[in-house]
Formats: sequence, structure tokens, C-alpha cells
Amino acid sequence: MIRPRYAFLAVAACAIVALSSCASGGAPEASSNGGNTTPVASAPQAANTSTTSSHSGHGGKKVNINSAILSELDKFEGMLGVPALSNKIQAGRPYASPSELVSKKVVTQEQFDKIKDMVTIEEVKLTGEARDVDYMTKLGLMKGHLIVAKELLDQNQPKAAEPHIGHPVEEIYADVEEQLNERKVKEFKTTLISLQDLVKSNGKADQVKTNFTNSMQAVDGAIAALPQAERGKNDFNLQVINGLLDSANSEYGAAVADGKISAAIEYQDSRGFVAYANELYKTIASNMAKENPEVHKNITTNMAELTKVWPAAIPPATPIKAPVEVTKLVKAIEAESQKAIDKASTQAHL
Repeated sequence: MIRPRYAFLAVAACAIVALSSCASGGAPEASSNGGNTTPVASAPQAANTSTTSSHSGHGGKKVNINSAILSELDKFEGMLGVPALSNKIQAGRPYASPSELVSKKVVTQEQFDKIKDMVTIEEVKLTGEARDVDYMTKLGLMKGHLIVAKELLDQNQPKAAEPHIGHPVEEIYADVEEQLNERKVKEFKTTLISLQDLVKSNGKADQVKTNFTNSMQAVDGAIAALPQAERGKNDFNLQVINGLLDSANSEYGAAVADGKISAAIEYQDSRGFVAYANELYKTIASNMAKENPEVHKNITTNMAELTKVWPAAIPPATPIKAPVEVTKLVKAIEAESQKAIDKASTQAHL
């Protein structure tokens, strides 16, 4: 299950502000480890993407099949109903053109025709606010993984917790490392690895607790490298929240099959992402209530309903909601968020 899933947040971040208009699908994600072939990227297209989405495949943007992570590729898995398609796409890399999905027998021509307008092999270079949102979203995903890992550790479930400690190290850190260096953030990969090793070896509880605290503080320190004024903005945080919910939506879709939660890790991933999205929203809730009262009311209502989907870190026997219902709630939150984002953009240009 430990695999490179979050490269899309750097590579496919093409429409961050439009995240809330995204129609994210709840696609199944395979639990097995996908191939980790180094993608071959086409020439980057420099772009100021401060008004575009970080999740390609949304808002008219495309998914880079050479570098997108599995949770993004899950959207195709859900659309086409092909088990483990995300892993198959990843294992077939690199692709010289999207049509090689067919020639490499990853999908049939008929299946490709359904997704061909959503895939690309091109990269987009982020600049401006979009890059900051991308950075913050990656760190938010790290936080979500660690949040659910802590819950599992507290329930004496170290084997269940270990993958969620591993994900930030093995899936996300490489994506954010360049920005960490640029922002002069002290390296903390070794801290995460140390925590993972301790949990794997059933280390002493006090050591695990200390290392866990250090890991969380390290991620918080990386977040603090962003300008404080930016981190306090409603529209900035809403973009990050929508990115987290988009990932949670894909992960939850990956967790549920045939009316059952068949992949506990994906269920837990999505729980962690929603938990941190909730935490982040609380930091702007009072401002949202003053500046966008109706939007705030609708977001909090939908968020409360969404949170019910994950009653505990250990999955329930039967899903609380079907993936399509989760998608509906996520889209509703994104749509409301967009109203506040658009308002902030309009005011900034007055």
C-alpha cells in the first residue's frame, strides 16, 4: 500500500482556485503497491497557475499519466470499472503519448476513448499562490496521515498505523522537498523515518510518543514557512481544504467495493484527510461566519454530514455512506467554497 501517490500535487497542480468547482469521482484504488517507475516528463509548460486547480482532471484540466499518483488515477479506475487500473497505469510508465495506454494494453481502445480528453503527459510548472497552495496541501496530506496513525497507535494498532506513518515519507516528501529547501525548512525526512522504524519494531511507547510529537512539529514548522498573512486568508485555506477533500473523496471511493469497505488503509487515509480539513476550517471559521455567513453555514452543515462517514479509525462493518454520496457532499463544499474564493478575488481586484 505504500506507494508514490501525491506527485500530482506538484505536477498536476493546474487549477487550485477552481478546486471547488471540481467534480471529483469516488474511484476504487487498489491496495497493492504500484510500480514505482520514474516517469519521463515532456517539456514543462511554464504557467502562472495562481487561479487554477492543483488536481488535474478537474476544471477541464488533465491528469498526467506519467506522474500522477494512484489516488488521482483512481478516478479512471472508477469511471471504467477496471480493478487495479491505477496500478496498471503506473506500472506501464513512461508513456510517450496518452494513446500508449492502449498500445501497452493498459486499457482497451473503447475504454481509452472515454478518458482520452482527461489524460496528458505534459507537466505544468506552478508559480505564485498556486505553488503555495500546492505546498500547503501536500503538508496537509502528511498531517492527515499522521492524525490517523496516532489514532491507531492509541488503540494499540501499530501494524495498522505503520503504513500511515510511511506514506508521508515514501509518497509525499520527495514532492515537497524542493520547496522545503527553497523555504529553508530544516530537513525532517529522517525524523519521519525514525518514527516509522520505531513503530515497525514495536519500539517503546515513550519513544514512539516523542518521535511522533517531533514529526508533527516538523510538519507544522514546514507549514509555518509560508507567509502568515497568506495562511490566514479564507480563500487560501479553502483551496487547501478542497484539495484535501478531493483526495479524501478518491481514497474513500477506493475503500468501498460491492457495498463493503474492502480497503481499510484507504478508508483511514480519507478519514485523516477529512480530519485535517476540519481542523483547518476551524482556523478560519470565525472570519467566514462574519464575511460569508451563508457560505459558512452551508460548509459547516455539509462538513458535519461528511464527517459522519468515518465514525472511527477502524472501519465499520458497513459503509455509512456510498462513495457517490461522499462525492456529492465534497462537491457541495467545493461549490460553496468557490463563492467565497470568487468574492475574495473580486475584492482583491477592486
